[in-house]
Amino acid sequence: MSFKHITSRDNPIFKHLKKLAENARERRTEGKTLLDGVHLIEAYLATFGEPDVVIIPEGKSSVEATSLIQSLEHVSTVMLPTLMFAELSPVTHATGILALVKIPPLEMPETRTFVLMLEDIQDPGNLGSILRTAAAAGVDTVYLSTSCTDAWSPKALRGGQGAQFVVPIIERADLVNELRNFSGNSFATAMDGESLYAQDLCGSTAFVFGNEGAGLRAQTIAAATKRITIPMAAKGASVESLNAGAAAAICLFERKRQAETLG
Repeated sequence: MSFKHITSRDNPIFKHLKKLAENARERRTEGKTLLDGVHLIEAYLATFGEPDVVIIPEGKSSVEATSLIQSLEHVSTVMLPTLMFAELSPVTHATGILALVKIPPLEMPETRTFVLMLEDIQDPGNLGSILRTAAAAGVDTVYLSTSCTDAWSPKALRGGQGAQFVVPIIERADLVNELRNFSGNSFATAMDGESLYAQDLCGSTAFVFGNEGAGLRAQTIAAATKRITIPMAAKGASVESLNAGAAAAICLFERKRQAETLG
């Protein structure tokens, strides 16, 4: 195991790490990204093996991070000043360890019966949270539109807490085309539509959710089998809508409930 202590922002290793932290194109080109925190790194280790490099701040690693580093006998370590480390971390209060890893290829299921499609989600933390919900609900494939934020950014990975390691994700997808070709029922969420709870979700099901502010595009809604809404209490009438993460959680777990109790 090699050890490097880097103190200059002009160092090529630091420049490379910073590009990967900030630039989706760089991540796609290299097929690599950064993981933040012991939990994410351990989740990666359990399935995909050791990271390429671990990065730690000067004098700030936790007991858990130190223990993890000691277990990685063949992995190089880079130490950075705390301010430089903070430039790479997706969180305000850094956890004390980052890892440079290869983006893992996940095998796509032969048949797709529980699908999530996301159009133009912009916030990486929100995307990560939705992916985490999708993994918990049993979604077998996720499609992201061309304008969605990158699922493999450090912040999205932090929000997903390992979801990206278990749910196959197809990025830069043509959602209209995917909806037209989906063999089951597809449901576009909107402010006005049939009630979610009146739908039969026991068969092959796809849900599509839109941008946090603008919602779904008209052509995307038109390509779905049905337009649905989540009924809200009358006293919630002043609330314009649920955010994408809450709406996804309600719809995905309603499908899970129906599949388990009615299917």
